[in-house]
Amino acid sequence: MPTRDTPWPAGTPCWIDYGAADVQAATAFYGELFGWSCTGGDEEFGGYLNATRDGAQVAGLGPLMGEDDAPSWTTYFATDDAAATVARIREAGGTVVVEPMEIGPLGTMVVAQDPQGFPFGLWQSGEHTGVQRFNEPGSLVWNEAAVTDPDAAREFYTAVFGFAWDPMEGMEPYATFRTDDRPLGGLSRIEPGLPTGWTVCFAVASTDEVVARVGRRAERRCTPPRTPSSAGSPCSRTPGGLRSR
Repeated sequence: MPTRDTPWPAGTPCWIDYGAADVQAATAFYGELFGWSCTGGDEEFGGYLNATRDGAQVAGLGPLMGEDDAPSWTTYFATDDAAATVARIREAGGTVVVEPMEIGPLGTMVVAQDPQGFPFGLWQSGEHTGVQRFNEPGSLVWNEAAVTDPDAAREFYTAVFGFAWDPMEGMEPYATFRTDDRPLGGLSRIEPGLPTGWTVCFAVASTDEVVARVGRRAERRCTPPRTPSSAGSPCSRTPGGLRSR
């Protein structure tokens, strides 16, 4: 049972949250699908909820930040110094959408876009250290991006986070990224009919069983289970409009 209650190393995808058009529908969907419970929702924090599994944080859910925003997941990368990372984002050609924002004693949040316009976040931990349970059913297992220009994206994210890249033989241009010897996620070119930008993948005990359950609740399923880059992780769209894998 992989768990962690200390800050994640810089550059690690450390948190995910979902901006929902209908927060109640989203929490009900994931509660049924993954056994999540939700805490929070205080007006002080904009109605933001922390989803937990067996008492450990696994994700966040909240209302959309802007009227024109589409429901989506955001991947947040750990940083020890949000201001310094923001400076590297700008130097590398990215855009800062939300400047470093202190969320009380919990930590500091940033929302940015890479030069190709794909959003991602930064999280500098305070009391909230990010994902506490991972790599087991009902929790985060992988983050990956589908971009227009993989070479340019790799150059950008290397400049910001210091990533090293390992191509997957026979799957070029798909490559995994790391900061030491452990893969942290992947990046490849956009494929027709599949989500673009950063997506999140959840571990499940049985892909077929979860796909069947999603099919009963979701508007549509984008792809059947497949391997290997998103091993057994189909993409679905829920009644609230969310995209996930």
